[in-house]
Amino acid sequence: MRDAVIVEAVRTPVGRRRGGLAGVHPADLSAHVLRALAERSGIEPAAVDDVIWGCVSQVGEQSFDIARTAVLSAGWPESVPGTTVDRQCGSSQQSVHFAASGLIAGHYDLVVAGGVESMSRVEMGSSASIAGNPMSGTGWVERYGAGIPNQGVGAEMIARQWTLSRTALDEFSLISHERAARAQDEGRFESQLAPVPTPDGVVRADEGVRRGGTLETLGALKPAFDPEGVITAGNASQISDGAAALLMTTSERARELGLRPVARVHTAVVVGSDPIIMLTGPIPATRKALERSGLQLADIGAFEVNEAFASVPLAWLAETGADPQLLNPNGGAIALGHPLGASGARLMTTLVHHLRDAGIRYGLQTMCEGGGQANATILELLDS
Repeated sequence: MRDAVIVEAVRTPVGRRRGGLAGVHPADLSAHVLRALAERSGIEPAAVDDVIWGCVSQVGEQSFDIARTAVLSAGWPESVPGTTVDRQCGSSQQSVHFAASGLIAGHYDLVVAGGVESMSRVEMGSSASIAGNPMSGTGWVERYGAGIPNQGVGAEMIARQWTLSRTALDEFSLISHERAARAQDEGRFESQLAPVPTPDGVVRADEGVRRGGTLETLGALKPAFDPEGVITAGNASQISDGAAALLMTTSERARELGLRPVARVHTAVVVGSDPIIMLTGPIPATRKALERSGLQLADIGAFEVNEAFASVPLAWLAETGADPQLLNPNGGAIALGHPLGASGARLMTTLVHHLRDAGIRYGLQTMCEGGGQANATILELLDS
């Protein structure tokens, strides 16, 4: 029986908006992690059947199938194809799912999944602003009204529905930064990072981690979406630049190539949810993944739930009853940043390395996505 295993996972440091990576074209960011995958694994790029690449704002420098542009920018053979996926913030997690499906079906033997977003160079919402209002077709307007749903407003709706206070959100934010800082200090990210050379120097570490924050400093920030609300820049994800990639194959092919699998894609699901509140999908996605896998919540030793806004993982915790100590153990997007199309692969890269480093058998990753959707993936650590 064919399976899908991850043999290497690498990411760039996540750059702050207009930070160290802002001068790097997104195709070159993508090419950088593709080359790092080949160098670390020792594979011949010509053996790669496809590159499946997530990207949300597919306009300007991120248009014209950036997956293919990345392959060619990396210097890989012209025979290697690439395709670009848009499932909003879950684009590169969906890329992993498509790669796993292709491997299990026998369409691929060796495939790369990942993604990129340069939010410094291609601003969030660029594709919508160019298209006018792509969601205002008659059927949508009749069902939901005119206009594009706002994720920040959805985060406020979640905070009200789950009675989450400003203090609870800010406390969660501080924990995210503290965990990310500790992970940096202990070198936990080193094996997953591919430092990026730029004209201004080499970017070696995630730039968004803030140290020494307090409830008082966060409490001074004004609400971002509702004057009476609780969502601020301090308890929301950061606008960021970055890329991440995973090299995937089957167990049989890995043996033939002399590759050592790290983790197996055990279960992969996707769900739809209310597109107006938009961000609650990780809750049913987690339930679906557990039901389909035959595992229990207690079997999972680490969770990665994307911190688009602090209210999202807090509502997820309230509904699932998961152990908060197992959630985003190395910090999340509030501290590390959220380069949209790269975030699914960034989370999975961090999760794969954490499972290996800590000897954890099962890990679960899920993230909310524009339009009211969510992917969930369960990974199983393999014997080294």
